[in-house]
Amino acid sequence: MVKPIVAIVGRPNVGKSTLFNRLIGERRAIVQNEPGTTRDRVYGTAEWIGAEFTVIDTGGLQDDHEISMDGEDAASHIAQETRNQANSAIAEADVIVFMVDVMAGPTAGDLEIASILRRADKPTILAVNKADSVARREMLFEFFELGLGDPIGVSAYHGNGTGDLLDRVVESLPEAEEEAETEGPRIAIVGRPNVGKSRLLNALIGQERAIVSDLPGTTRDSLDMELLWEGKPITLIDTAGIRRRGRVEQGIERISVMRSMRAIDRADIVVLVIDAMEDFTAQDLHIAGYVEEQKKGLVVAVNKWDLVEKDSFTMDAYRKRAAVQLDFMPYAPLVFISAKQGLRVGQVIETALAVLKEREKRVSTAALNKVLKDAVAKHQPPSRPGKWLKFFYATQADVSPPTFIFFCNDPKQIHFSYRRYIENELRDAFGFNGTPLRISFRSRRESV
Repeated sequence: MVKPIVAIVGRPNVGKSTLFNRLIGERRAIVQNEPGTTRDRVYGTAEWIGAEFTVIDTGGLQDDHEISMDGEDAASHIAQETRNQANSAIAEADVIVFMVDVMAGPTAGDLEIASILRRADKPTILAVNKADSVARREMLFEFFELGLGDPIGVSAYHGNGTGDLLDRVVESLPEAEEEAETEGPRIAIVGRPNVGKSRLLNALIGQERAIVSDLPGTTRDSLDMELLWEGKPITLIDTAGIRRRGRVEQGIERISVMRSMRAIDRADIVVLVIDAMEDFTAQDLHIAGYVEEQKKGLVVAVNKWDLVEKDSFTMDAYRKRAAVQLDFMPYAPLVFISAKQGLRVGQVIETALAVLKEREKRVSTAALNKVLKDAVAKHQPPSRPGKWLKFFYATQADVSPPTFIFFCNDPKQIHFSYRRYIENELRDAFGFNGTPLRISFRSRRESV
């Protein structure tokens, strides 16, 4: 299902990240690390009265290296960045939540963003933060001058007014889009601008494979291509060809994760294209993190490999460095390519199809429980004094992604590190290369 995108925009320090955490129902702040990923997050999934949507905190979409400035130059730079983010959010999001600070009143920056939003054909909701007292709520009338309709007073920190805000968001969401009927697996090609997505797509089409049809995708302005690969149909979901409404300058790269999300939602396997001349950037990791969260298969295509000075150790060294940077998805296979030269581009699809098989793999209950027994024998799970943690049995509940349920006497005792240990044992025994696993621990009283 393609989830609608709700973007929170506004000036710096008005409380966007706090509202983001409140809406997704977790303390997953931009400045806070999450166990296992150690990466900051700029997105999350929210659900309200049966409607599910993706929330983006645009305040987290800054460049890896901020420009250091003082005085008027700094103020001008911040204003330009804010405008860029507002423009980008307009281009990619389905609903905009424009956040302002009741204590600051309508500022010049707010007025400028409001002017941009009024000219856009997007549902926009004005959220006035820090309205957590009667006196402050009486100040809401000042924000009518922004021309964006009735402001909603909220306190992102305390949660006041967020129910009313979510009601308005759900009312503004677009109707669910119908998926075009396709045959075979869906493979999305995603990545930052200028890493070679278009060249890779063109190289794949030119690999003497028949193009069956061009299919309009559900993502705005995207095009799906159905190919016959070794006689079998596959659908390529291209994000490289997306055109933006209006002129968006620096914000293009910062917000590109939004369009990748739409493609990831629709895909079975995701090909993340990165630049071999650079390390993984924050944007690369944001996209990879979303792939993991949505439990999709992942292949990393390291493009421009022809430009790298190398010897017989270069590829192994890059793999080790990638394993450190992509530490929350160490199972993702890397394919070293040159889309420009046509070097190993066929391996991208072949590896993606191999990952698809791993996602559809089933293991027998007997083999699974033997792995569990051996894993516990090698490394006993941490237990509370007086209450030993005991496993009873395990079962595979589903595929795509492979889903496992482990029954034990006290699921709450399972530490994150032991969950990771169990996952590693499963991978050592059964493979599952390129696909996340969904693992849950339950008591025997709980149904599957």
